[in-house]
Amino acid sequence: MFSFGVVLLELVTNQPVIDMKREKSHIAEWVGLMLSRGDINSIVDPKLQGDFDPNTIWKVVETAMTCLNPSSSRRPTMTQVVMDLKECLNMEMARNMGSRMTDSTNDSSIELSMNFTTELNPGAR
Repeated sequence: MFSFGVVLLELVTNQPVIDMKREKSHIAEWVGLMLSRGDINSIVDPKLQGDFDPNTIWKVVETAMTCLNPSSSRRPTMTQVVMDLKECLNMEMARNMGSRMTDSTNDSSIELSMNFTTELNPGAR
């Protein structure tokens, strides 16, 4: 689970795990420092050019950081992580759908239905 948290941080930041040029060289320490300053925008990949919901990024980073808990018993299960990431995906899809709606649309309600299946147990080879 720890490694998965590191991968999530790499995806959000587009930064290497170790970078000696940063104030904190390990990505988890650096992100933690930025979060303690309340600075979510400085950790997000600049290539996104602000095209994201800050609440979604906070949720993804929060999920990643819980995966990095030093105590393995306090880390989330993969089921919990999948549920959190589905929620993030739903938030982003709803945001994208909302930005594509035109002023001529009178229906202000958007129904978003997503159905994912997740096989949590490895299959036999």
